[in-house]
Amino acid sequence: MSDPAPSSRAQLPAGMRPGLSPLPRWRFVPVWRRNALVWRKLALASLIGNVAEPLLTLAAFGWGVGSLVGRVDGVPYILFLASGSVCMGVMNAASFEATYSSFSRMHVQRTWDAILLTPTGLGDVLLGELAWAATKALMSGAALLLVVVLLGISRAPTLLLVLPLLALVAAVFAAISLVVNALARSYDFFTYYLTLALTPMAFLSGIFFPLSAMPPWLQGFAQILPLQAAVRLVRPLFLGGFDPAWPLHLAVLLAYLGAAWWLALRLTRRRFRA
Repeated sequence: MSDPAPSSRAQLPAGMRPGLSPLPRWRFVPVWRRNALVWRKLALASLIGNVAEPLLTLAAFGWGVGSLVGRVDGVPYILFLASGSVCMGVMNAASFEATYSSFSRMHVQRTWDAILLTPTGLGDVLLGELAWAATKALMSGAALLLVVVLLGISRAPTLLLVLPLLALVAAVFAAISLVVNALARSYDFFTYYLTLALTPMAFLSGIFFPLSAMPPWLQGFAQILPLQAAVRLVRPLFLGGFDPAWPLHLAVLLAYLGAAWWLALRLTRRRFRA
């Protein structure tokens, strides 16, 4: 699959060429709204698709394996798994939207080219994509959280703090996925990202089993993973408490978000100039 011809971009007026403004501008909102309006036609099917996999995981492992395991780290296994599955579901939803869907709009449908004919800059388009991917993932996370409450898995008052944390987690993985999107030349590229990055991260972040079950060197590696930081922040809230090291975990997520956003801007600008 070849790249779009760059000639149309090169001929844009100076004020309309893709820029690299690091500062958020409100011109990203129409990009977010455009994606939301298109998604609205398939909203129900999309939400079911994003929620179904983590729910099946929760049912199969939570009740199935949970009946054999009993308690993990002093808590019922289904509660242990539910807190991690919510984070994993948000990660997957944000990643899929910022890879496959964003790639379609950028490369196949050339929606980005049409938007860039307006005063909207490339940074605005990218921020709109990030905001939409995070919004869509947050809706999936909220739906999973509602199921957790309805099933009585957890009804701790601190669950109210989970939603803003899930919004941050969604933004982090949306930004990371936009970096991957800037590097991709076809849809096949995303298979490597999902298989070699996201899937191992899910197993190394304390979602299905505690990190203490892994070798010390692997535990050390897991400490720097963004999903692991997310789980460490969210799981105590399911139990009605807080992790004493929450500032460190929050700092890890913010560092990933800042670095990934900067890199996504740089790589996307380079690709559009190629």
